[in-house]
Amino acid sequence: MKKVLVVDDSALMRKLLTGLLVQGGYEVRSARNGAEAVEMVVAWQPDAVTLDINMPEMDGLTALSLIMSARPTPVVMVSSLTEKGALATFEALALGAVDFIPKPGGTISLHVEGIEAMLLDKVRSACRARLAPRPASPARPLPRPRVPPAAAPAPAAAERRDARLPGLVLVGVSTGGPRTLEDILPRLPADFPWPILVAQHMPANFTDTFARRMDALCALKVVEVATAMPLVPGQVYIGRGGTDLTVSPRVGTLYAVPRPETPGVLWHPSVEVMVDTALQHLPPHKLVGVMLTGMGNDGAAAMARLHAGGGRTIAESAETAVVFGMPQELIERRAASVVLPSTGIAGQLKLWLH
Repeated sequence: MKKVLVVDDSALMRKLLTGLLVQGGYEVRSARNGAEAVEMVVAWQPDAVTLDINMPEMDGLTALSLIMSARPTPVVMVSSLTEKGALATFEALALGAVDFIPKPGGTISLHVEGIEAMLLDKVRSACRARLAPRPASPARPLPRPRVPPAAAPAPAAAERRDARLPGLVLVGVSTGGPRTLEDILPRLPADFPWPILVAQHMPANFTDTFARRMDALCALKVVEVATAMPLVPGQVYIGRGGTDLTVSPRVGTLYAVPRPETPGVLWHPSVEVMVDTALQHLPPHKLVGVMLTGMGNDGAAAMARLHAGGGRTIAESAETAVVFGMPQELIERRAASVVLPSTGIAGQLKLWLH
């Protein structure tokens, strides 16, 4: 039986989370603050930890840092749905947390049962996560000159731009994704010639903060797709949580378009939907699929079709994948053109496209 440590200063939250995890088949203990958590991680050696961020005596970020130093353990952060909570969450992911779940309704909620499926899925994935030292991210690029956004192109201009658009890079990623993307996107130059679309499984309240964080780290411009946006070379489009990221023609050019979550699809933004809609409007040889860390098989079938049609694909290797499920699915379908650690993917993209 897998062991999970629940860390929260709220007795109510400890009780609710413990109950859900026990029902899910886990052996569970709890801690009231970060100091207790560090001691219990060393003494009890759980398979995974759920860790609140805001706690007295020792907050979650400090505890996370000490856990990663004393006994590296897969940690799932429990985050509030505020912008401040999102910023702290991405700091936690940079420190080594493998994933996070949002607290519904604020710091204390009587409706935590609404996240039961998400909690069990994230903890199950965390128990399988591979923790390994990662090299430092590349030096932060010089700030880009900011220019006012251009007006929507006239149809004739849009057609000319679309004719020059050589192709799209389509990135699918889930558990461990934010830190993995920091191994890739900051290594690409500002004049990278293809637009990059990213379907990262993430709730709606976090993708805007995630896009702004990546934008500060990258020479490329990084945006959240909250509304239809024309696809421009040298720009990264992060699918908005709670929607599916699609490719669609409008006024003579291709756009990144958010649409309501596709019924019957388990994960959102959906990698499968993103790749399939791209294949509807561009031939496979104008597409590159990149499958990164994550549990499950989202996007494997669509990227296999892309590969079978003559497109190129990259699967992240087990060497760096926090959870090898998604890239492994692509590899097992014999649909990965190359298999690379996350730190080698930007170099391969530049070799192929730049």
